[in-house]
Amino acid sequence: MPEGDTVWQTAKRLHIALAGKVLTRSDLRVPKYATADLTGRTVLDVTPRGKHLLTRIEGGLTLHSHLKMDGSWKVYENGRRWSGGPSHQIRVILGNADRTAVGYRLPVLDLLRTTDEQRVVGHLGPDLLGPDWNPDQALANLLADPARPLGEALLDQRNLAGIGNVYKSELCFLLGVTPWLPVGALPTERTAKLPGLAKKLLEANRDRPVRTTTGRRGQDLFVYGRAPRPCLRCQTSIRVADQGDGSRDRPTYWCPACQTGPAPNPAPHRGTSRRTTN
Repeated sequence: MPEGDTVWQTAKRLHIALAGKVLTRSDLRVPKYATADLTGRTVLDVTPRGKHLLTRIEGGLTLHSHLKMDGSWKVYENGRRWSGGPSHQIRVILGNADRTAVGYRLPVLDLLRTTDEQRVVGHLGPDLLGPDWNPDQALANLLADPARPLGEALLDQRNLAGIGNVYKSELCFLLGVTPWLPVGALPTERTAKLPGLAKKLLEANRDRPVRTTTGRRGQDLFVYGRAPRPCLRCQTSIRVADQGDGSRDRPTYWCPACQTGPAPNPAPHRGTSRRTTN
């Protein structure tokens, strides 16, 4: 699933391609909006909110999209062949005189009044890459349920917006605890630095084509996707197991030597992609 930095990059590409330009092509390929026509309207801006994208359009309209696991937005110069997938996977097309933005496999697509945006993003906690970032509020949200496993709390977008499975695993490694440690059991000094560390990681990667948390070329991540290879710090074999709240289990990586706290039996090794591109 794309995380906050990837969504931020997608919004930037869409904003550069569309903002300030009149739409000459509009095709929303979902039944609910099949008759909606946005041609002749100017795109005002494209703004990321956590993992959500808000494309604001003249006339008080917002096109809201979420990439979930497999969605993507591609931008093409007019006349260039589209390569994001077969045509039946296209959910929306927005074009102007210069470029065309194509949304593939978008599981969430809403056309709403801009004044109603809170209906789709109002539940989100402080955005790690947004102007509303508030580390004290984010930390208070996380600590509101001290018995909850840290990994699950970090993935809950109501606590803070932008962290996905990669950053969950990497943050827990950098904090030296397993993702199954209850939030309330996190040592005080590590609790205090958690919001700042999360923001630092996402900000450092929002303009990078390849995500890294290590600063080492060719060894981009400490634990995510690395089982059963050796830990970059201690050489212990990295482990992987599913973690979830019952709605979805997600592969979670950790080093049993560098990270303290409860952990399940590791799952058999599996391949995992490192980053979703858009």
